[in-house]
Amino acid sequence: MRYRDRREAGQRLAERLLDYRDRPDVVVLGLPRGGVVVAYEVARRLHAPLDVFVVRKLGVPGQEELAMGAIASGGVRVLNPAVVDVWGIPASVIEEVTEREQRELERREKLYRGTRPPLELEGRTVILVDDGIATGSTMRAAVAALRKLKPARIVVAAPVAAPQACELLAEEADEVVCDFAPDPFYSVGLWYDDFAQNTDEEIRELLERALERVRETPRS
Repeated sequence: MRYRDRREAGQRLAERLLDYRDRPDVVVLGLPRGGVVVAYEVARRLHAPLDVFVVRKLGVPGQEELAMGAIASGGVRVLNPAVVDVWGIPASVIEEVTEREQRELERREKLYRGTRPPLELEGRTVILVDDGIATGSTMRAAVAALRKLKPARIVVAAPVAAPQACELLAEEADEVVCDFAPDPFYSVGLWYDDFAQNTDEEIRELLERALERVRETPRS
């Protein structure tokens, strides 16, 4: 049970999401970089608009792998009170880290989206896609941030995911759709023949192609 590449993975994942096809309220978001490639195929099959959702972890200074929160597309920030309180992190440090990561987030958004504004998500069904889920930490941060944008429903979707991560995400998302949940899991890349890193240029091109497809779709 392996995928040739992210495109094939997206095509197979889309088959599990056909209940959302041709629904005007549905938006597909991809986590860069690899998640956007999978999301492009999902959006194409569902006839839905596609956008990128950039998430940046707010690492504890000196312990950057430990997340005290995250920021994401749409100007949202979520904090992890347990980490902030236990480590006694002052507000000034949180703001300093936030500002630094916000600059990087804006740089990436401009790189991927150009001057186009993000899609409106409030009241819509959002399918949040990545190319695989190992621990679920990035996706959980994305879901928490996305909630602040007030979508009607959040569907987490990935071609392959660790069963434990799916269970955790099921407590936070409205639905979790996974094509394959192997146990033992090992790593996301193990389940792809081609897991080469995508370039920023590839992601920008896919987003532009998706936008053109939406423009060319006849309106009812």
